Amino acid sequence: QVQLVESGGGWVQAGGSLRLSCAVSGFTASAYCMGWFRQAPGKEREAVASMDSDGTISYVNSVKGRFTISQDNAKNTLYLQMNSLKPEDTAMYYCATKPRRGLCSRPNLYNDWGQGTQVTVSS
Repeated sequence: QVQLVESGGGWVQAGGSLRLSCAVSGFTASAYCMGWFRQAPGKEREAVASMDSDGTISYVNSVKGRFTISQDNAKNTLYLQMNSLKPEDTAMYYCATKPRRGLCSRPNLYNDWGQGTQVTVSS
């Protein structure tokens, strides 16, 4: 059974930084996608950053140059480093995994999700 636990969210002023972590357990697929998604009140869930097991990394345009997705295989942890945060980055952030490659930015294709961590950026 796959379990995902996010941490690292919080409140920060605009221009600040946060690093989100996602501890992954029970996930053994060799071909996969992992991603960070966010959902603000009244909006659809969107892909923020994703990694394909072939090394492909994708970011939504609004975070390019500010956010970095990475993983530590030894620690079974996925990270999202968020710099130069803006009020429009305020949302609940989720990590997710799926045991298939490709279409890593499509949230409806993911199988397993964490409970989410809130990020609030004040102006």
